[in-house]
Amino acid sequence: MANQKIPPVGFYFTLSFNGEEYGFQEVSGISSQMETNEIAQGGENRFVHQLPTIQNLVLKRGMASQNSALHRWCQETLEGNMSNPIKTHTILVQLLDTGSGVIFKSWQFYNAYPVKWSVSPLLSNTNEVVIETLEMVYSYFQVKHI
Repeated sequence: MANQKIPPVGFYFTLSFNGEEYGFQEVSGISSQMETNEIAQGGENRFVHQLPTIQNLVLKRGMASQNSALHRWCQETLEGNMSNPIKTHTILVQLLDTGSGVIFKSWQFYNAYPVKWSVSPLLSNTNEVVIETLEMVYSYFQVKHI
């Protein structure tokens, strides 16, 4: 069991997609917050509905192989021009205990799909790793305390 007395470190985590683990430099957007978006009711302008919004899950890593299932899914979704239905998946992020490697806490993101892919600037005067960023939307997430 993870040592509950020592706070976990943010660099020891895994990300799973379709049963495969992927290494990422950064995962952000894990938060619970209630913001709303106003939507006017069609045909009845007197009514405005407040719908909750969710922050996107943002994944950053050094540019990876294009042969991965994750990359193919992102490419099919973002470059498909909506000709095929969007396939959603569950993404699992697990924070691990540094001493034992046991899962300390996990977040499971349901019905996720990519909405943005970008590459860091290519600069001739630096020797930094090229970072690719994937942005995902999801329906909801569950926190699992271990």
